[in-house]
Amino acid sequence: MKAVERAKLVRSLRQESRRLRLLVLVIGFFLVTLTFVVVTKPDALLFNLNGRLSVDQAPRSLLIRQRVDAAAAAAAAASRRSPDTLAAAAEDPKVVDGDSAGVEVNANANVGGASEDEKRVLTSEPEQGKKAEEATQSELLGGEDEEGRKGLRKGHQEDKEHKVTLPTVSNYTIHEATDDSDNGKQEDRKADAGSQLVTDVDQSNGGDRSHQPALDNIEWDKPLCDFSNFRANVCEMRGNIRIHPSGSSVMYMEPAGSMKDEQWKIKPYPRKGDELCLSHITEVTVQSSKVAPECTKYHDVPAVIFALTGYTGNLFHDFTDVLVPLFTTASEFNGEVQFLITDMAIWWTRKYAVVFEKLTKYPLIDFNKDNEVHCFKHAILGLHAYMEFTIDPLKAPQNYSMVDFNRFMRRTYSLPRDEVTALGEVPKTKPRLLIISRQRTRMFLNLKEIVAMAEEIGYEVVVEEANVNSNVAHFAKVVNSVDVMMGVHGAGLTNCVFLPHSAILIQIVPWGALDGICRVDFGYPAEQMGLRYKHYSIGVHESSLTDQYPLDHEIFKNPLAFHKNGFEFVRQTFMDTQNVRLDCNRFRPILLEALDQLNQ
Repeated sequence: MKAVERAKLVRSLRQESRRLRLLVLVIGFFLVTLTFVVVTKPDALLFNLNGRLSVDQAPRSLLIRQRVDAAAAAAAAASRRSPDTLAAAAEDPKVVDGDSAGVEVNANANVGGASEDEKRVLTSEPEQGKKAEEATQSELLGGEDEEGRKGLRKGHQEDKEHKVTLPTVSNYTIHEATDDSDNGKQEDRKADAGSQLVTDVDQSNGGDRSHQPALDNIEWDKPLCDFSNFRANVCEMRGNIRIHPSGSSVMYMEPAGSMKDEQWKIKPYPRKGDELCLSHITEVTVQSSKVAPECTKYHDVPAVIFALTGYTGNLFHDFTDVLVPLFTTASEFNGEVQFLITDMAIWWTRKYAVVFEKLTKYPLIDFNKDNEVHCFKHAILGLHAYMEFTIDPLKAPQNYSMVDFNRFMRRTYSLPRDEVTALGEVPKTKPRLLIISRQRTRMFLNLKEIVAMAEEIGYEVVVEEANVNSNVAHFAKVVNSVDVMMGVHGAGLTNCVFLPHSAILIQIVPWGALDGICRVDFGYPAEQMGLRYKHYSIGVHESSLTDQYPLDHEIFKNPLAFHKNGFEFVRQTFMDTQNVRLDCNRFRPILLEALDQLNQ
C-alpha cells in the first residue's frame, strides 16, 4: 500500500514539475518579446503619449453638427437677436485605409532631444527676419498640365457616384442638423473695463506699429468662416488679425462702423464629423471684435493654422489629412507663409521636415506652447480638403491639381525621373516592377511564384515593404526608379506620389466587395496624378478566407450584405484576417497589358 502511495506522490510531483516548467517558459517568452519590442520599436509604447488615435478607432457612423447663424440685421436692433442656423453638410462616405500597422510612431518624440538643426525648424518663437533662399513658384510646381486637370474633373464626377452608393472603410455619415451652437453666434459684446483687452486705436505695445493704420481701415466683406465643405471647415480673413495661441483664439479687429459681430469655433483638422478623432484636437475660437490683446509680434506674411495628431502616423492619413491639404492651402504663397500648428507631433514634423522647408521659409510655431500675441494681415485657419487623397482643381486655390502635387513631391525629394521612358529608348533595359509586400495582413502568400512569373514576362522585379518606420527619402527614390508598382490595397500604395508621370499603378483588391473603396482611395487619385491605373479584384479561390469559411457561405455568395454589419466587421473580416494567394495565370494578362502600355 505504501508503495502505491509513493508512486502516486511521484506522479503528482512530476505533473507539478511539468506545469512549473511550462509556466517558466511562457514567462520567459513574454519577457524576451517585451524586451525585443522595447529595443526595436519603443514608439509602440509611446503611442498614447502623443494623444493620437488609432485608425482602427475611426467610427463608422457619426453625426456632423454644424451651425452657421445669419448675419446681424442692423445696429439699432442689436438688443437681442434670434440666430438662424444652417446645415451645409451632404452625405458622403469617407475612406480610411484599414492598416493597423500604420499607426506606429517614431520613438523620438521628445522635443528636449532636438538638435540645433531641428530647433531651427521647430520653435515656438520664430525670428521672422531670417529667411531662407527665395524659391519661385515655378520651382515648386513647374508648368501646368492641362491634360491632368481634365482627367481630374472626370474622376471627380465618378467620385460623386460612389459617394452615395458604396460602403467605405471609415464610412461616417454626414447628416443635416439644426441646433443652437456657438458657431456663427451673433451676440452683443461689451468690453470689460477690468480686463486687459484694449482698443487698437487707443493703445500701443511699444513695438513697430508703422504699418498698423493700414490694418485698421481694412474691412473683410465675407463671412470669416466657411462651413459648407463636407470634409473640412476653413476660416479666412484679411485685415487686422490677432492670433493668441494661449487663449486659443483668432480675433478679427473690426474697423470703425463695422457690424460683423461673428463668432465661430473650429477644430482645424480635415476629418469633419469624425467626433472621436476631433475630440483630441484643440478647438480654436474665431471672432470679430473691436477689442483685443495687444500685439507682441508683427508678421508681414500670411498665417496658416492647422492641427496634427488625429490619424497621422498612418502613411495614407499623413497625405490625405495633412500633406495634400497643406500643399493645396499654402503653395500659392511660394514659401512666404507662417505655419502655426496645434497639437504638434514633433516626430512627425521631423519626418516630413523637407516638405515643410519647401512650403515655408519660416520656423514652425507650436500653437499650444506659444504665449505671444501674433498680428497678421491675412490668416487661414484650417486646410482646404476635398475627397480622399485628391485635390479638386475647380475649388482649390490657383486651380491646383494632383498633377501639381505629384510634381511637387518629386522635386521636394529631388527625384530624377519626371516621366516614364518608353521601352526600347534605352537598349537592353528591362521595365522595373515594384511589388509592395506586407508582413501582417493582406500578404502575398505566393510571393516567390509572382516574382518568377513577372521575371519570365520580362520585368526586373524589386520587392520592398513600406511601413511607418521606412525612410521616406530612401523609399521615394526606390519608387521613382520603377515603371510599374503593384500591391494589395493598403497604406503602402500611398507611395505612388513618388512615381514618375505616366507610370502604372496596379491595385490588388481583396475579396469582400471592396472595389468602390479601393477606387476612391487610390484609383481616382492615381489617375488624377497622371498615372495609369489598373484594378485587379481577386476571386474567391485567391482569398485565404476559404480556409476559414465553407465555399457555400454567404460571405462568398453576397459579401456586400456584410457591410451592413458595420466598419469593424468589414475591417476585421475582409482586411485584418485576409491574405492573398494570387492566381498567376489569371493575373498574368494584367502585367502583359502594362508592358504594352509602356511601349506606347
